[in-house]
Amino acid sequence: MKVKDCMCTDVCCVKPETKINEVAKLMCQNHIGSIPICDNNNCLCGIVTDRDIILRSIACDKDVKSTPVSDIMTTSVCTCEENEEMSNAENKMGTNKVRRLPVCDNNNKVVGILTLGDIAHNRNNLDEKEICITFEDICDCDTKKNAE
Repeated sequence: MKVKDCMCTDVCCVKPETKINEVAKLMCQNHIGSIPICDNNNCLCGIVTDRDIILRSIACDKDVKSTPVSDIMTTSVCTCEENEEMSNAENKMGTNKVRRLPVCDNNNKVVGILTLGDIAHNRNNLDEKEICITFEDICDCDTKKNAE
């Protein structure tokens, strides 16, 4: 299965100058936990999660109404391409311990996002063992180690 067969194509993106409170409102309205940050050409330049908002702004006493999301976004973003095999994308998620992967084209433009929810939703079309490994790697749990 290819990433394009599993990913969500309706992606909310914001610009780096968007204020943190506006990003949080978008997350709330769309029931999502992350938003890619894109430049004027829709090229990915970062990502921010609901956890980033808590730990990098609220916990640091930043004014969420005046601070741009660029101040708290992650800039080294792990991505995948829509024609990649799902097993490769799952491996990236597990290796990098991320629950969401922006899907970008050859020009680094966001065309979708792949989430753990997408994987769970498509579980009947994916390798069950690979899904379990992905979840274990992301959660940093080793069932063999924990069983001892």
